[in-house]
Amino acid sequence: HRHGKIAWLIAVLLPLCGSAALYWLLYRSHPVFAWAFSVLVLYLTMGFRQFSHYFTDIHQALRENDVEKARGLLSAWRGTPCHELNAEEVARVTIEEALLASHHYVFGVMAWFVITMLLGLGPAGAVLYRLAQFLNARWGKKGDAEFGAFGTFARQAYHWMEWLPLRLTAITFAIVGDFEGTVYCWRTQARSWPDPEAGIVLASGAGALGVRLGLPIPQGGLPLDRPELGIGDEADADFMQSTVGLVWRALVFWMVLLLLLGLASLAGT
Repeated sequence: HRHGKIAWLIAVLLPLCGSAALYWLLYRSHPVFAWAFSVLVLYLTMGFRQFSHYFTDIHQALRENDVEKARGLLSAWRGTPCHELNAEEVARVTIEEALLASHHYVFGVMAWFVITMLLGLGPAGAVLYRLAQFLNARWGKKGDAEFGAFGTFARQAYHWMEWLPLRLTAITFAIVGDFEGTVYCWRTQARSWPDPEAGIVLASGAGALGVRLGLPIPQGGLPLDRPELGIGDEADADFMQSTVGLVWRALVFWMVLLLLLGLASLAGT
């Protein structure tokens, strides 16, 4: 555990301090340069392409009633076989994957970006979050037989860092979606999901969209029991389009917030 902590700190602190130092050097030259650098780092650390092409292709396949193609694409995205799913289940699981990916690759990054910008550390938060995410995937999620306690700190650190961004994502979904539905599902359903952290994003997203997510799905010839999330209708291609709208509205909300933050920073110089 101690070695894992030291390795994590070395892997994270060097890029973190480097980005903060470069931000301050540029800021001393001119605040506009520092802000431009921050925007560039934010763009590079966000991962729209990590999920957008899969989602778009699956959506198009379902629109064309090509369920077999949609299953294959979803299997490639998730890394698990999805050939037993019907069209509604494919749409449902795809929406779940998109909501989680939008948090991990977009809104979580933006949340930590804002935090460190407010602390005067520039875009260091975006770098910190993506590095912590990578190290959790590389070390924290591996089996004990491979890494033992080495990845424990990576897993714990990412868990701590996710506490605020998860809730900010849920609040954003409430603002740009169905507010009452989001709050209700978040409060009553999130804890029932096997991973309560993912449950916050999925339950709030389902409530914001007015769609039913979760629910049992076939896996390996047997039903995989999953709790119901959300309220409303069954998932379909139309709700996938609504998911795109929800994510874009949330992104616009954050971009406006960042713009106001930047203008306030420049006005104060």
